Amino acid sequence: MLAEALEHLVRGVVDNPDDVSVRDKQLRRGSILEVRVHPSDLGKVIGRNGRTATAFRTVVSALAGRGGARVDFVDVDRRR
Repeated sequence: MLAEALEHLVRGVVDNPDDVSVRDKQLRRGSILEVRVHPSDLGKVIGRNGRTATAFRTVVSALAGRGGARVDFVDVDRRR
């Protein structure tokens, strides 16, 4: 549910909504939501001084409740 909500929010901000994907990874330290966007949209998702990214993280943490979830923004050109 968190991944779908975050993907919906990010698609509303970017110019290339078809390139947005959110993957939920389960790690030992908890859940991490990996957001992949087009390289030209990375600045829009992060925002000035990281304000937009912080807002996304605030919304996700409010939806996640006690369990919490980390959010990581990645452009589609970068491979992990």
